Amino acid sequence: MHTVIHLPVADPWFVCERAGDGITLVTEPHVHPLLRCNVWHIEGRDIDLVIDTSLGLAPLRHLVERELANGLLAVATHTHSDHIGGLHEFADRAVHRVEAGELSEPVTTFLESSVYDETVLGPYRRAGYQIPELFVDAVPPGGLEATISEGAPVPATRLLDDGDIIDLGNRSLEVLHLPGHSPGSIGLWEESTGILFSGDAAYDGPLLDELGGSDVDAYVSTMRRLRKLPVTVVHGGHELSFGRERLIEMCDEYLALRA
Repeated sequence: MHTVIHLPVADPWFVCERAGDGITLVTEPHVHPLLRCNVWHIEGRDIDLVIDTSLGLAPLRHLVERELANGLLAVATHTHSDHIGGLHEFADRAVHRVEAGELSEPVTTFLESSVYDETVLGPYRRAGYQIPELFVDAVPPGGLEATISEGAPVPATRLLDDGDIIDLGNRSLEVLHLPGHSPGSIGLWEESTGILFSGDAAYDGPLLDELGGSDVDAYVSTMRRLRKLPVTVVHGGHELSFGRERLIEMCDEYLALRA
């Protein structure tokens, strides 16, 4: 049974913001921060890179597709639904091999907070976030059919491992396996600029480490690894970007709590 939603229409649904260094941030401002995934578009000479693809509530690809002959690779930092909702729009899709099987199953997006348990909601409540009944306060043009939408499988066309290099022609990013939040969580590290795209391994908000598939011991190892990384800026899977000082502080806070 579908739920009828009566919410205002937000047009445009996405907001694009230049972040410098040929990087654009695409966000969904009418989605609650818990599910508001940062989509990062990196322009390259030979191919462009899209890191994560949001909830899939509205078409994304046209915002990150330039009028060039170069290719377009979509990388999922992990397979939670708020990061892979738009993955079906891209022909070339990459994910860490540990979570490749997740993309062979239908992608289901849940927008009702009642669907989520305290492993998800609790950390946000304790951090002072309000938890609404519905994790959106508007709908995209065309609306939503229901608060729960289910899509088709989106199997990966490329499997990633720690140390792999994604070559864009004029810039390259190294795959860092950063498990803990999920088994196959990854970051993408551009050594030449000190930029880290960290997915949900590190972002400036409540970190979730008690989900199905989470592993606190692995997360401790990830935080120790991140703490040593000479980053200049961290572009996370949620919330605002931050620098190395905040990353070290975040790692130390986590290690004091969990190590």
